[in-house]
Amino acid sequence: MSLAVKDIMATEVITIDENASVREAARLMSEKNVGCLVVLREGEPVGIITERDILVRVVAEGKDPDAVKVGWVMSSPIIRGRPDMTIEEAARLMTSKRIKKLPIFEGGRLVGIITLTDIVSAQPYILEVLEDILATDYLPPRFTKLLRPRRPRQRAR
Repeated sequence: MSLAVKDIMATEVITIDENASVREAARLMSEKNVGCLVVLREGEPVGIITERDILVRVVAEGKDPDAVKVGWVMSSPIIRGRPDMTIEEAARLMTSKRIKKLPIFEGGRLVGIITLTDIVSAQPYILEVLEDILATDYLPPRFTKLLRPRRPRQRAR
């Protein structure tokens, strides 16, 4: 039996309006303990903003998080998954699009979100799926490092 996205997705998706400031987005992410927000335009999902987007597109560039709007920083268009997708289908979509977070839609309505962490946490089944994908498809280094056993760090002498 294979798992479906609906079996492991988070059903509470935190959203923010595209006209909110990046500081508001960062505050909301911190308050809700999440790594991304789905961005809305007139109540409709149009993009996603992640911690990394804020770090790379605002902090590293020295921009004012109070002046920069979420809509300027978000990744768009939004890539959509479905609750009936298998975990393997979701993992393939995420690796092909090089994303770590996948909003889930049903009938055009946002119903959940799944992250790479969710997928990896559903081990051991998921690790087998990712290893199969690795055998046939290109995986970015940030994905493949999850599959390799970690070696203990050597102590400096």
